[in-house]
Order: sequence, then structure tokens, then C-alpha cells
Amino acid sequence: MIAALHKNKRAGLFSLYFDYYQNMEINDAVTALAALAQETRLAAYRLLVQAGPGGLAAGRIADALGTAPATLSFHLKELSHAGLISSRSDSRYVIYRADYAQMNGLMAYLTEHCCQGAPCAVETVCCPAPPEQAT
Repeated sequence: MIAALHKNKRAGLFSLYFDYYQNMEINDAVTALAALAQETRLAAYRLLVQAGPGGLAAGRIADALGTAPATLSFHLKELSHAGLISSRSDSRYVIYRADYAQMNGLMAYLTEHCCQGAPCAVETVCCPAPPEQAT
């Protein structure tokens, strides 16, 4: 069952292994780090993390980064395949948002054995507030 869900990760399912054991597999970490190891992708990802759970339209991301839409589309696809972002259609716009669970999983993986195995003083987990609903 776990292997089947890992195959479907690219379809938007988060790793069941992480959900149960709060641990990311090395292949997931390598994929995420490889996606972030490019200047435009890192800038786009940081922008989406700052934007919060509401995300940003692709056009706003392109404007903020000064990137051509076709180039940005390629970079957003790479971040999406790594599970770092998700997208949804909103009328004629595509809204992208950071996947905070995946980001927190990556940070937890990277710091899992810090401090020579001693418990760290503070665990950092990003839990943004949900976007406010218009009334």
C-alpha cells in the first residue's frame, strides 16, 4: 500500500510514510533539494511561502520575478513535481501555493539528527493562518 501511494505522489498525494512516521525518505529530500537548487525556482518558492496559503497567480509570480511566462511555467512544473507546490484553477487564472507540509517535512529531515542527537530547544514548523474569507 505504501509503495502504491509513493507512485501517486506526483499526482498530489503526500508520502504516506511521512504522515505515519514524520520522516521523509532520502529520495524525496534529494528531489526537493534539486528543485530548489536553481535561482529562479528558489525565488519563486520563497515568494509562494511568503504569500501564504492563498498562493499567487502565475502572472503575479512572473511579474514579481521578472521572468517570462514560458520560463516560469517550466520552473513551477519542477517545483510541483518535487511536491513543493500545488496549483488550482481559479476562473482563468492558475493559482500556485507552497505545500507547507512538504516544506516542514524537508526541514525535519535535514535537522533530524542535529545537536549530536540531543533534543533541540525549539522545533520550527511553519503553520500559516488560513486565508481570510471575503464576506
